[in-house]
Amino acid sequence: MPNTNSHSSRRRLGRTPMLRRSRAVWLSKRLWRPRLVFWSGALAVGLVSVAFAKLADAAQSGFAVLRGVSTAGPLLALLLPPLGFALSSYLALHYFPNSGGSGIPQAIAARHFERDEDRGVLLSLRIAVGKILLTLLGLLSGASIGREGPTVQVGAAIMLAAGRIGGMERARGLILAGSAAGIAAAFNTPLAGIVFAIEEMGRAYEARTNGLVLSAVVLAGLASLALTGNYTYFGESQASVVSLRGWVLVVLCGAMGGAFGALFSAGALTLMRRVRRWTRGSRGRIVLVAAACGLVVAVVGLLSGGTTYGTGYEAARSAIEGETLSPLFFAEKFVAGLASMVSGIPGGIFAPSLAVGAGLGSTLGLVLGAAPALAATLGMAGYFAGVVQAPMTAFVIILEMTGNSANVVPVMLASLIGFGTARLVSGAPLYHSLSRNYVADVLRHRRTAEANKDG
Repeated sequence: MPNTNSHSSRRRLGRTPMLRRSRAVWLSKRLWRPRLVFWSGALAVGLVSVAFAKLADAAQSGFAVLRGVSTAGPLLALLLPPLGFALSSYLALHYFPNSGGSGIPQAIAARHFERDEDRGVLLSLRIAVGKILLTLLGLLSGASIGREGPTVQVGAAIMLAAGRIGGMERARGLILAGSAAGIAAAFNTPLAGIVFAIEEMGRAYEARTNGLVLSAVVLAGLASLALTGNYTYFGESQASVVSLRGWVLVVLCGAMGGAFGALFSAGALTLMRRVRRWTRGSRGRIVLVAAACGLVVAVVGLLSGGTTYGTGYEAARSAIEGETLSPLFFAEKFVAGLASMVSGIPGGIFAPSLAVGAGLGSTLGLVLGAAPALAATLGMAGYFAGVVQAPMTAFVIILEMTGNSANVVPVMLASLIGFGTARLVSGAPLYHSLSRNYVADVLRHRRTAEANKDG
């Protein structure tokens, strides 16, 4: 015989206000729509990052094929960079404004604005598409650029668009989450993505953005893993410090790497400031500067035997695996990377900086008679920390990219010494200094729009 008392109790319990509210919350469209859109956006960042990486490799291979043509190869290697740089600059100015450079300064600048219209000037799906296309054009032209910085701007734009569709109001958190997801998916380094978001993107990091950043990194990482599998960016390295000579190398790579990194940042900021002053109001001059920088890249590439074109990934990986690079490689790659950045064309500096650091470490290791793989790893840590002045990001990203858990303390020490040296040489962090230009540009854009509206 059924228990009518129990049945009626359950019916009364089901009608209680608390359970009705709980059921309504779980089934609420207002609750789940933003989450589903956010998750979809994070997955999209991962998928786009993987596609971007494949296309970037194809673009570099395309330039190598053109350069290898038996009769016209040297001439193409001399002409393609200046022509490609000029075309990229022209397209960025006329069709994809604010897509130039690394992309990280734009994402940092966008977090300063309260109005959606202001953020949209720096982060939009149109700019994201242009960023990808023009970075590929740069790599096809032999530019010494990377795709990792652009992936940050692309990831931030995708997450901001997803938040807009889902009705999410935490724009700054979305930009932070998209940036972290972009770095994590680009390098397959989830921890580095989180550390980068805290240290470099969000100098005023908010605890409530933890969930956004973590979930975006996890979902973007899952999308990347599903397509590319679990891999280390530079392969496996088991090099470690086992002698006094190794610790001398740690200090030397940190100090020299930090000094050269600061020199790169200071040089880039100084030259870009002068270029900005000389080209003010003249798009033709901007394109001319880009072409001149492309010519510098072409000449350096020919003098180096073609080793300085592109990201520098192959050279850095070979150094991490124990091959000694040319003693002058780091200086040649330094000049090519500096010219590519000053040109203003879309493209990042992460991969080229790691290549310069690997080359510098390889040269120092040659002088000291140290293991090439260890020297390259420490050189990357010191130089990268000096360029971006973000030591935590430097050592975490390098440890994850090389899969070397036995070298934690030496890499950490080289990064800290590199950071300290860079601060002594140049106190201006590169990305944050560049972001101020974008903030000023957006404010000018707003004032012009308001004046035209009033008029």
